[in-house]
Amino acid sequence: MVNGIIQELPNLVLASLIFFAFYIIGKRTNTIVRMMTDKRQKARNAGIILGKLAQSGVITAGILVALTAAVPSFQPGSLIQLLGIGSVAIGFAFHDIFQNFLAGILLLFTGPFHVGDEIFVDKYEGTVEDIETRATTLRTYDGRRSVIRNSDLFTNSVTVYTAFRSRQIQCELVIDYDEDIRQVKTLLLESLNTIENVAKEPAAEVLVTAVTGSGVVLQIYCWTGLVQQRQILHLQDTILTTIKDTLMVNNIQLPTQTQKILLETVHANNNGSKAEEIVVADITNIL
Repeated sequence: MVNGIIQELPNLVLASLIFFAFYIIGKRTNTIVRMMTDKRQKARNAGIILGKLAQSGVITAGILVALTAAVPSFQPGSLIQLLGIGSVAIGFAFHDIFQNFLAGILLLFTGPFHVGDEIFVDKYEGTVEDIETRATTLRTYDGRRSVIRNSDLFTNSVTVYTAFRSRQIQCELVIDYDEDIRQVKTLLLESLNTIENVAKEPAAEVLVTAVTGSGVVLQIYCWTGLVQQRQILHLQDTILTTIKDTLMVNNIQLPTQTQKILLETVHANNNGSKAEEIVVADITNIL
C-alpha cells in the first residue's frame, strides 16, 4: 500500500497543482467579470451572477481535470452518467440548497436591491453586505450580522429604504381647538423651511387629517435627499425639536387631559330629612 501511494504521489501532486491553478483562474475570472460591470448599476447584479457562474464552471472543470490526472482510469463521462442516475436522490437530499440557490440567482438577476442598500424583511433590518447564491448577509444597525436565506427574501415582502434618491418624513401633531389652524400651519411651514436637508421641492405640507375629542390632528409631510435610516432618524429628531420650539415661542397650546370627578355630599336638614348635593369638578394638568 505504501509503495502504491509512493507511485501515485507524482499524480496526486500534479492533480493538486492543477486544481489550485483552476481555482486561482476561477477567482480571477469572477473578479474580472465584476470589474467589467461595476461601472453600471443596472448590470452590477448581472455581473455577480456571471462571475459566480464562471468561477463555478472553471472550478468544476479543474476538479475533473485533477481527477483525470490523479486517476488515469477515471473518465468524466462515467461521473456524469452516475450523477444522472442519482439526480433524483440528490434533488430530494439537497432540496433546500437548490431552492436557495435558484432564489439567489433570481434575486441577482431581477435586482430588487443591491449590495449597500438598506432593507427590511420580516424581523431583519440593516444594510446588505453580500448577496450569495445561498443566502444574503445583512449588517444590522446595532452592529450584528444576520444571514437570511434567499428563499425567504424571494417569497416575503422586502422594503428597500435606499431604493430612491429621496424619502418622505411624516410627523403628527395635535393642537387645541382654540388655536388658529391657519396660523399654526404657516408657522410650522416657515420653521420647516429653515431646517437643513429638508427639501424645498417637493414642498413641505401641513394638513388637517382629523378632528377628535382631544383636539385637531395635523399631519406634517416633508421630503429629504437623505435616504439612510440613521440619517432619517437624526433629521426627524431635528424636525420635532424645531416644531416644539416653534410652539413654545408662539404660545401655541396643546390639548390637556381633563378629568371630571363627581363629588356627592349628604347632609341633614332641620326637619331631619336628608338632602343630596352633587358637585362636578374639572381637574386639568394633573400629574
